[in-house]
Amino acid sequence: MINRVTSQKIRKTHRYLGLFLGVQFLMWTISGLYFSWTDIDEIHGDHFRSEPKQQVFTDLGGLSELSFDQPVESLVLTNLLGEPYYFVNESTLIHAQSSVIKNGISEEEAVAIARENLRDDLMPSEVSLIETTDAHHEYRGKKLPAYQISFDSKEKVTAYVSVIDGSFQAVRHRDWRWFDFLWMTHTMDYQTRDDFNTLLLRSFSLLGLITVLSGFVLWGISSPTIRRFTK
Repeated sequence: MINRVTSQKIRKTHRYLGLFLGVQFLMWTISGLYFSWTDIDEIHGDHFRSEPKQQVFTDLGGLSELSFDQPVESLVLTNLLGEPYYFVNESTLIHAQSSVIKNGISEEEAVAIARENLRDDLMPSEVSLIETTDAHHEYRGKKLPAYQISFDSKEKVTAYVSVIDGSFQAVRHRDWRWFDFLWMTHTMDYQTRDDFNTLLLRSFSLLGLITVLSGFVLWGISSPTIRRFTK
């Protein structure tokens, strides 16, 4: 049978571990509840997007007609506001019919692309050009430079369009930002939000296991039924 001194040490350890880990346990619970009660498609912003328009192009030029003096390593046909373009080597837009090189996307074109990809009731209110992002930016890890187009809506909708190829990159909104914040607290990766193998998360997980086990031990040494059985 565990003596009184050992029992008090276990109780104190359990109490202080619970106090130390309590905030993180609360965040794990809150974030887990939020994840389980939200629709991931809505978090992605699918309910803000419009139906994609099908476009058929004819009279497209071949590779021999392109005004491009570098070896072609990759080529993608893309629809840019109803016009066919080749995106060559992930760097250059060339009109697929006239072979004219296009030097990036203008602000007006970016707004038109964003509106083409989002619901008609969303009205743009502000446009800015971003060339760099840090690890905490909501547009992290995507093509730069890009236009950031804010919309006048209670959900604080923001769209991002790549300057290089005019592709609609992402839509962000209030619920996505809440999800992103809670995901950070859930994974305890306060840098990139994607690393499940941080020392901090491992340490708190181990301490959490110790706290639970100490609780079972306390129940065992304080239970009258267990004491009668051991006697």
